Amino acid sequence: MTVTISAKDVSDLRKATGAGMMDCKEALKESGGNVEGALDYLRKKGQKVAAKRADRDTKEGVVVALMNDAGDTGIIMALSCETDFVAKNENFIELANTIAKLAMDNLPESKEALLALPFDGATVAEKLVEQTGKIGEKIEVSDYGKMKGENISTYIHAGSKIGVAVSYKAGSAQDSAPFFRGVAMHIAAMNPSILTPNEFDADFVAKETESLQGQIKLENEDRARLGKPLKTVPKFGSKSQLTPEVMAQAEEEIKAELAAEGKPEKIWDKIIPGKLERFIADNTLVDQERCLLSQFFALDDTKTVEAAIKAFDENAEIVEFKRVAVG
Repeated sequence: MTVTISAKDVSDLRKATGAGMMDCKEALKESGGNVEGALDYLRKKGQKVAAKRADRDTKEGVVVALMNDAGDTGIIMALSCETDFVAKNENFIELANTIAKLAMDNLPESKEALLALPFDGATVAEKLVEQTGKIGEKIEVSDYGKMKGENISTYIHAGSKIGVAVSYKAGSAQDSAPFFRGVAMHIAAMNPSILTPNEFDADFVAKETESLQGQIKLENEDRARLGKPLKTVPKFGSKSQLTPEVMAQAEEEIKAELAAEGKPEKIWDKIIPGKLERFIADNTLVDQERCLLSQFFALDDTKTVEAAIKAFDENAEIVEFKRVAVG
């Protein structure tokens, strides 16, 4: 017996699921015109497509950041896909915003908890599988985080490929939002991975310092051939290595240099602080690459981020940050 599938049946199923017209027609044919059977067919098709594309890279997508009205709670999330064509699709962007709002309303603790949230008669995870079946590309929540604190600032970089959420204390400053949005912009651009050098593992610092020394030595070989000034090869890479003993030894070496140069001892106090600052700058390059507070502030490169915050307000501070990116 041949089942007649009307255009209205196809249209109704398409409106209900968002699947393509031909997929809806095929689903209704396979289910003998039964709507529930057609829905089950589309779900299974989505699962099959998702399984086939499970090992695909999702290097495109959008980042969404939301805050509550009080400005003390926020979420940041990346919804990723395979191609820029899909990432720019209105339906994909709407899906990202819908999931982000769901996260803001429920504040799940983790990405796994977000994927388990109820969403339109299914879970978020199941809906993503369904969307993979419809679009034909792998779609996933590639990163997620929530943040609570006295103040939250968020920033989405142009193109929605990078987003940042920052929890901060404003101190006594009245209008802190623009400044800390600037800090969030810095994080988006400079990609720090930790807040302070204290978070580093000692073995990691040692390995990174050795690697850095090797890189500079190689670069100096090229500079020497070209007659360019050589770069200082640092003894250390992080402030975590600059113990009181190390700093005392550095000061003694600076004094010996000044004496050898014939500088009057009465002016040493004016020279030594600047040279110690230079010593610290030369020997904290690992920090400057990876630690937010040690980086030179993108909006004022005469100061580190830490110094810029203290100049803004002595009692202001960054509590935590999260940077999310696609690609």
